[in-house]
Amino acid sequence: MLGGNHEEAFSALDDLDCAAAEYASAWKRSDAKRRRLLRDDLIRRLIPFADRLASRYRECTEPLEDIRQVARMGLVKAVDRYDPERGSFTAFAFVTITGEVKRHFRDRTWVIHVTRRLQDLSLDVGHATAELTQALSRTPTAPEIARHLEVGEQDVRSARMCTAGRTPISLNTPLGDDGSRELSDLIGSSDEALETIAERLALDDVLRELPPQIQRLIILRFYGNLTQSQIAAEFGISQMHVSRLLHRGLAWLRAALLSDRLPLWDQVQDYHDPENIKVQLRETSTSIDVQVDGEITMHNADRLSRRLHSAVSLAVAQGRLTVDLTGVPSIDTTGATMLRDAQTSASLSQVAMTIVGLPPGVESGLARSQSPTTGPAHR
Repeated sequence: MLGGNHEEAFSALDDLDCAAAEYASAWKRSDAKRRRLLRDDLIRRLIPFADRLASRYRECTEPLEDIRQVARMGLVKAVDRYDPERGSFTAFAFVTITGEVKRHFRDRTWVIHVTRRLQDLSLDVGHATAELTQALSRTPTAPEIARHLEVGEQDVRSARMCTAGRTPISLNTPLGDDGSRELSDLIGSSDEALETIAERLALDDVLRELPPQIQRLIILRFYGNLTQSQIAAEFGISQMHVSRLLHRGLAWLRAALLSDRLPLWDQVQDYHDPENIKVQLRETSTSIDVQVDGEITMHNADRLSRRLHSAVSLAVAQGRLTVDLTGVPSIDTTGATMLRDAQTSASLSQVAMTIVGLPPGVESGLARSQSPTTGPAHR
């Protein structure tokens, strides 16, 4: 007869197979309602057995109460699936419950994907570590655990590494004794190198298109951190010649990065040299035309400004001035300021100033500063 105090009954039970046999015999003689009562009564009596198996996993990161619930579900499956003709209930229940717990760890607690073999082995390594720590009074080594489990040392190391993938570390984990900082403080700052990776990749692509000698000069200067004098000694040329080649190579790189097509090496001048900017004036019956070729920078803006103011003076008679910048690869802030000053001068002189080939970024700024008497500033 099943019944009485369940805890006392289970504590006095030396063999689970006896309880299972008693349940199976009574189940055959009972109707459906009585069978449900017998099943529920046996499950309640065997709950301590399931909890005892669950306690073997108390060292895991998963809460013990959750593991107990999983083990009890395994117990229910063991009772429902047990067939007395297939052998010992104790062995069947043990395999079913532990299998259910392992399945829970495998399917529910891993943050990253790990093979089933390593998941199961990581649990076995955890149990073996606890057992050997108690037996040896110290933490066991990987070879000792491998011998205990009869597996390879590398398997033990792999299982230990995979265990870290079960539970992530919170970004709110405190650091230091006072806990004033958290883990997120170490990884929250921006990575400047990452923000410029697109530009660096684009630069690497166009750098390969330079002549080999110029490539090597730029690499030694900006990647090898050599001085111009050291580079000159290695190439057997003057330091001034190294400076000119570097400036020309950098000018080509700027033109290549600002254009959809790679410029020819012979067509790009050293625009850092003020003498390399070309300003040509041409007078017609209706206007003064100014053709500018070269990069407009702080190094040559003053020279270009003087030429444009001279052109404004010459254009007073015709009343119209055209500035062609299609040969200008780029304009820096100083150059843009110089163009605005030239527009103001033209407006005061009653000269309609038109700028052709202006980059879009500079174009919007000039449009905002344009006086109504100046006429269209660009096209």
